[in-house]
Amino acid sequence: MTATTDTTTGIPDLYPSRGPAEALIPRQDPVVWGAPDAPGPVDPADLLSFERDGFLAIDELITEDEVTVYRNELNRLVNDPDIRADERSIVEPQSKEIRTVFEVHKISEVFARLVRDERVAGRARQILGSDVYVHQSRINVKPGFGASGFYWHSDFETWHAEDGLPRMRTVSVSIALTENYDTNGGLMIMPGSHKTFLGCAGETPKDNYKKSLQMQDAGTPSDEALTQLAARHGIKLFTGKAGSATWFDCNAMHGSGDNITPFPRSNVFIVFNSVENTAVEPFAAPVRRPEFIGARDFTPVR
Repeated sequence: MTATTDTTTGIPDLYPSRGPAEALIPRQDPVVWGAPDAPGPVDPADLLSFERDGFLAIDELITEDEVTVYRNELNRLVNDPDIRADERSIVEPQSKEIRTVFEVHKISEVFARLVRDERVAGRARQILGSDVYVHQSRINVKPGFGASGFYWHSDFETWHAEDGLPRMRTVSVSIALTENYDTNGGLMIMPGSHKTFLGCAGETPKDNYKKSLQMQDAGTPSDEALTQLAARHGIKLFTGKAGSATWFDCNAMHGSGDNITPFPRSNVFIVFNSVENTAVEPFAAPVRRPEFIGARDFTPVR
């Protein structure tokens, strides 16, 4: 695959995907955009670690008391009939239970406060080297006994192809609201994979998001490519108590398995994008995804 230029915006497509064949493309963007000595909650050693590995694990981002507040709010939302009927709620194909609620920072003032918290937004600003806005927020509910996982993927591949994010200047945080064991479908990342973009094969169907939010299809890497990346980088499984968090780069190859244990796994997931990297038209999809999945409100978090 070769880079092309969007004829509408004139912005070059540095990371072509959804073409006739897969391609591994070296990353052409920084990982840490801010200065190494810039003030903020992340110390320089951890910034170097994030640049190298594409992730940063924090044992206690929020306190035990705060976990209780956020978990109670999560339970309130998933048990609210109006929320269940909202298009921002995604249900499990089999159990018909709520799997995900999107745009929680707009639905809930409790989660809006978390987004604005300097422990959260401050780290995003420091890594991305600018003001930030929320590209996506959601709560994920993974109850025991059969909650499905999510196959290997790079978030940036989707956000670039279907939402129109031009560059790799986006960072995510997953904050655990229940304990993450090594058995209940935890997050897995290939350390260092964020430095190679995997352009996937195949066109994007219209309204692909309706299917992909339950089971990914378009933008799925091949077994051969995943085997190559895993052999090169290995796989890290994240565990930790409620209140712990994992920050990870938008291009990190990651996924999670099914939860067949009795132990639930729930988290709040926030995606921060630089205000200098706002979305344009999709690079490899016929239409934009809805704004509750890929924001078009670029107001900086304050």
